[in-house]
Amino acid sequence: MTESEKTDAGSTAAGAEKKAAPWYIEIPVVIVVTLLVIFLIQTFVGRVYMIPSQSMEPTLHGCEGCTGDRIVVDKISYRFSDPEPGDVVVFKGTDSWNSGFVSQRSDNDVVRTLQNLGSYVGLVAPDENDLVKRIVATGGQTVSCQAGDPAVMVDGAPIDQSYTLQPAAYPVDPAIGSEACGGAYFGPVQVPDGHYFMMGDNRTNSADSRAHLGDQFQGTIPEDHIRGKVQAIIFPFNRIGGVEDPDIQ
Repeated sequence: MTESEKTDAGSTAAGAEKKAAPWYIEIPVVIVVTLLVIFLIQTFVGRVYMIPSQSMEPTLHGCEGCTGDRIVVDKISYRFSDPEPGDVVVFKGTDSWNSGFVSQRSDNDVVRTLQNLGSYVGLVAPDENDLVKRIVATGGQTVSCQAGDPAVMVDGAPIDQSYTLQPAAYPVDPAIGSEACGGAYFGPVQVPDGHYFMMGDNRTNSADSRAHLGDQFQGTIPEDHIRGKVQAIIFPFNRIGGVEDPDIQ
C-alpha cells in the first residue's frame, strides 16, 4: 500500500470514528425509538391485559390475590370486520358500568402525568374501566331468557352455551330465574344498532349487560367502546393457548 493509500485509509477510519454517536446520545435515542414502537403496537396492533376476576371462568382465569391470565387483545381484526356473537372482547365500560370504578392515578400532578405517559407505552394500565366479556347479541337482535327457555334466547332461538361454567358457581333461585338463564330471568331486550349485549361465561358470577338493563343503552356496549378481540392467553405458561370464539347463534 502506498503512502497515499495509507493516508486515505486512515482518513476514512478517522471519519467513521468521528461519525459514531457518543453513548449518551445513542442510548436515549434507542430508548425513545423503542418506546415509540411499543406505543404504535399498543395503539394500532394490540396489547396485553390481565384478568382480575372470575367472571369469565372457565375460559379466562382470574381472582383477587392469584395469578390472573394475561391475554393478548388484537386491535386489527375489527378494522376489517364487525364484532360477532361468540367473540370475547375487551371494552371500556359505559357510565352505569363505571359506578364502582376507582382511578388508580396519583393525586400528585407530576406523578399522574408520568402515569398517563406510561400508559401509552404499556408501563401503566390505562385509566379507564376496561372489562372482558363475550358478545351474545348484536345491534337489531332481541335477547331474553324467561321461564321454560332452554338457554339464553336471541331472536327466539337458543344460543350455544357449551363454553359456560358448569355447574354454576352459585345456586339460582327457581322463583326468579334458572340455570339455563345463568341467573334471574331477563328481557326481552332489543339491542340498539351499533351496540352489543355482553355476558360473562361464569353466568351466575358476572355483572354483565343483565346488571345494567336500566341505563340509556339497556346494558349494551357501543361499538366505539370495544378495545379489541381476545385472541390468546400468554401467561401463566400452563395456560398458554388460543381463546375460542364459537358460532353461538
